[in-house]
Amino acid sequence: MDNEKQVSEAILNEVKVMMDRVMNRVLYTDPFVVENHHASKPLYAALVPDEIFKGSHFERRFVTPFGSIWEKLTVTAATLYHGRCIKGHSVHGTVGDISLRRIQEVLNRLEHPMNGAGRKPDWDKELTYIQSGGGNPVPVDVVCDIYIPSNKTGENYAFELKAPLPNSDQTKVSKEKMFKLLAMNEKPVQCAYYALPYNPYGNSREDYAWTIPARWFDMKHDSSVLIGEEYWNLIGGEGTYQFFIKEINKLGVFYRARIYREYLGIEPPEGFDDDILK
Repeated sequence: MDNEKQVSEAILNEVKVMMDRVMNRVLYTDPFVVENHHASKPLYAALVPDEIFKGSHFERRFVTPFGSIWEKLTVTAATLYHGRCIKGHSVHGTVGDISLRRIQEVLNRLEHPMNGAGRKPDWDKELTYIQSGGGNPVPVDVVCDIYIPSNKTGENYAFELKAPLPNSDQTKVSKEKMFKLLAMNEKPVQCAYYALPYNPYGNSREDYAWTIPARWFDMKHDSSVLIGEEYWNLIGGEGTYQFFIKEINKLGVFYRARIYREYLGIEPPEGFDDDILK
């Protein structure tokens, strides 16, 4: 079995374990009890079908354990492929005071364009400008979402891993952190990326259409941006993403069928087994 397939199967196993925990909770340890719902919310029960609240009951017990799913899957994949992966790792170093000033200058120009003339993000030009600043060293600590000191490549990778539709503030913070990491005099990190685990708009980066992070990154062209397949193939090896998507859709059919029959008490509707992830 090739390494990429091992990585993908390790990811799938992580998903299975989490889904089995959810199913065990909603079916056995914390099921939806109609009588309790009627007693605690009689007005709601009088106005809204029980099935709606039964769905909400499941959702709340699903969302919490899956809230950090992408980070968990990243650690699983990258540990197997690269040898080591750390979540929430703090990187220490020094950055020249001129470089630090230039970081704020670049971010301010993107956030507050002068005379209404917008400046488009350009990662390579911005980073070159910042790194050429230098100056007196200032101690800096940066906490990475994901840190991979790769045994495979010998390089250290840092990732700002965000949901596929990130907001502006968190994107700005991520870019600032990435600039500081790559401006450190000690060079503790060789590669820093702003990563989205999947593309809700299509398979190509050109399809990505959420405009909010485009204020800070050229989402279609910046070398520091990874979306979907680019990300998973880097952390897990070429082919990881496609194998993962194929198998997760199969897994989804199994669990969706279980949820319809065992939790909702109905037969799955026509088309329930269509592929969801692309």
